Amino acid sequence: MDFALDETQRALRDAAREFAAKALAPGAAAWDAEAHFPVDVIRQAGELGFCGLYTPEAQGGLGLSRLDAALIFEALAAGCTSTAAYLSIHNMVAWMVSTFATSAVRDAWCAPLAAGECLASYCLTEPGAGSDAAALATRARRQGDDYVLSGTKVFISGAGDTDLLAVMARTGGPGASGISSFAVPADSAGVTYGRKETKMGWNSQPTRSVTFDEVRVPGDHRLGAQGDGFKIAMKALDGGRVNIAACSLGTAQAALQAARRYLGERRQFGHALADFQALQFKLADMATEQTAARQMLYLAAWKLDRGDPDATACCAMAKRFATDAGFKVCNEALQIHGGYGYIRDYPLERYLRDVRVHQILEGTNEVMRLIIARHLLAAAHGEML
Repeated sequence: MDFALDETQRALRDAAREFAAKALAPGAAAWDAEAHFPVDVIRQAGELGFCGLYTPEAQGGLGLSRLDAALIFEALAAGCTSTAAYLSIHNMVAWMVSTFATSAVRDAWCAPLAAGECLASYCLTEPGAGSDAAALATRARRQGDDYVLSGTKVFISGAGDTDLLAVMARTGGPGASGISSFAVPADSAGVTYGRKETKMGWNSQPTRSVTFDEVRVPGDHRLGAQGDGFKIAMKALDGGRVNIAACSLGTAQAALQAARRYLGERRQFGHALADFQALQFKLADMATEQTAARQMLYLAAWKLDRGDPDATACCAMAKRFATDAGFKVCNEALQIHGGYGYIRDYPLERYLRDVRVHQILEGTNEVMRLIIARHLLAAAHGEML
């Protein structure tokens, strides 16, 4: 097994690192404090192809692998976790449109999405359907050649500031098989947005509820076949889990580097903090868990690219492990900084706030354990290689 990145992957990672350092990091603290959605910077990311990472080249994207994309998201998150995470969500919707939309919808939306000229939101979660996504109640009833959409979605990233909504709605009976997926222009008549939520972190991207009141959606805006919406949503989430794991690792790497520098600079009791073995051990454990999580992430992305039968479970493993490890590394880095880590003059408290939600979204880490356990119990030998 070759763990080395090839020349193209190194170049992609380096380009993302440069963009993160020059375009994301300088504004991250202000965007967080002011709850500002940096659309202009996201469009700059689009100019580099970061808004269409695994959208096919024929449709205006870069056509990269999920492993390539994970490398990029990891690098971007070191600059601004919240903005990198929004780019992950946008890419997820762009992939859904490029893969499952009709040719007319692909022609209208794929290139603008991939270029960052239009932005997208993913609309699955509802007030009564969070972890139990198959219980969603938003309904799309057929009316002639169109669908009429009614219901409410909550915790929608970018909502109110994006151009296209990927919406999962019930077109049939109860359960997963009754759900379909739709590409809905965000300015459609009958679409309204709630107030911008005040959040612990992820403040550089707006989060709102979205209400659909008898919204007419052309029939050709359905993504995939009727009744396939839940399957499509879950396929999108496999990639989303890899991406959010990568964002956790990128932020944790920035926190680890900050802690390493601080240990060399700060002196107590006549010695540099780096001279104290207890802190050396803490740094060693942080680096070890970070490295272990990174290998698990890359394995999951590799399996997803191959269409491996274990891919969904491995994506859940990577998401669970990397988001827990990422939060732990950021928390330990803040502890190393002491009181300085707790104030906003240093980025540690923002890192911690931003990565905390990664253990909740794209399926909570408790749900990740369910996915892994069910896969193991269903497997012939209960193992994954």
